[in-house]
Amino acid sequence: MKGDRRVLGIESTAHTFSASVVSERKGLLSDVKDVYVPRQGSGIHPTEASNHHLAVAAEVIRGAMSAANIAPSDLDAVAYSMGPGLGPCLRVGAVSARTMALSLSKPLIPVNHAIGHIELGCMLTGAKTPLVLLISGGHTMVVSCSSGMWRVLGETLDLTLGQLLDQLGRHAGYASPCGRRIEEAASKSHRYLPLPYTVKGNDVSFSGLLTAAKRMADAGEPFEDVCFSVQETAFATTVEVTERALAFTGNKEIMVVGGVAANKRLVQMLSIMAGRHSAIFNVVPIRYSGDCGAQIAWTGLLEYRSGMSVPVEMGGIRQSWRLDTVTLPWRLSA
Repeated sequence: MKGDRRVLGIESTAHTFSASVVSERKGLLSDVKDVYVPRQGSGIHPTEASNHHLAVAAEVIRGAMSAANIAPSDLDAVAYSMGPGLGPCLRVGAVSARTMALSLSKPLIPVNHAIGHIELGCMLTGAKTPLVLLISGGHTMVVSCSSGMWRVLGETLDLTLGQLLDQLGRHAGYASPCGRRIEEAASKSHRYLPLPYTVKGNDVSFSGLLTAAKRMADAGEPFEDVCFSVQETAFATTVEVTERALAFTGNKEIMVVGGVAANKRLVQMLSIMAGRHSAIFNVVPIRYSGDCGAQIAWTGLLEYRSGMSVPVEMGGIRQSWRLDTVTLPWRLSA
């Protein structure tokens, strides 16, 4: 279609290898993924996950192109998750993207994974410049946009909310990610066990909570009660710092994104809080709450339209890359 810019996005920060094609006029055309599953009781092993990504990369990318019903030559640019994430996993995505960009003579666009979550969420929900709660295995932070950057107003000082749930689940013998299993167990209980509640300024800490929860489980407390108590405590601290940030900014729009946004209890608590402040409440659709190529493709399109690209030989990775160091031209008026 004349004047319709199309971008392929490749995501490979952790356990998911995903590819997506987005069209400027038609929106998301495809989103295909393959997820590495660790052994029971284990977390993500970077080398094993990267080997998985290597094995499925070509098939996933072909699947995304086929589902979008376009040829590689029809692409205008190739985007990839440059970071933050696990080094071996990021390298698979970076090499895949560089190879395609070089072979097709197309611009290469590095995308910050966290910003991808936020910008995709804004596109899918219609949110403009919301106060954002980003919660996943890699992030737990409250951010607000100012002068072209997403600024951090509060974050975890140790474990992310996703890590808290995963480590509790692994302690019980499950394989990461464990969020759904913890939520299912918690839904079977209403018995609250007192646990450490740690808020420091507008930051949160979950390490003490995890240690206490493990001790309770080892002491024979029913796992359902432990999960219920962990959720209620961790979610309450998260809602508290989000509410404080909402009051500080005066924003009347909240959006929650990231893998833990799929948790119904957390969404319920945030919705109640938003209602108290008469704020619009947006939640990214569950299908796109976890890591996906769509977040990279959409943000890559925004960057491409703003003239942001790098030479292919500079398409590296950044394992530690804070979102509040990235200036976004399309957000400069916010």
